[in-house]
Amino acid sequence: MLMQHPALLLPYMWIPNLYLITALTYNHIFDMVNHMKTTLNIDDTVMAQLKREAARQGRTMSELVETALRMLFRPQKKKEEIPPLPTFRSGGTLVDIADRDALYQAMEGR
Repeated sequence: MLMQHPALLLPYMWIPNLYLITALTYNHIFDMVNHMKTTLNIDDTVMAQLKREAARQGRTMSELVETALRMLFRPQKKKEEIPPLPTFRSGGTLVDIADRDALYQAMEGR
């Protein structure tokens, strides 16, 4: 007779005197082996924001923290140097811009 596990509501197969829960996939088992359980002290306001954002995205708080840490530790792109402005030869200055009268004469075409 097949039944469901009352607490987890996961299907199981009957083996004499032993239940084998078959709903755990390879990924779940792999994740359990390759993840470390860690305790962090997080400010209450940050934790409240984390809970709200996790609920909004439909993800776990652990997933959000892991994503944020991966983004923090990813290699930073090198900042490209700004190329120099182009230069050209204009043949020299036509007027000394510090001399107001000469500047007005050049602008008026006198």
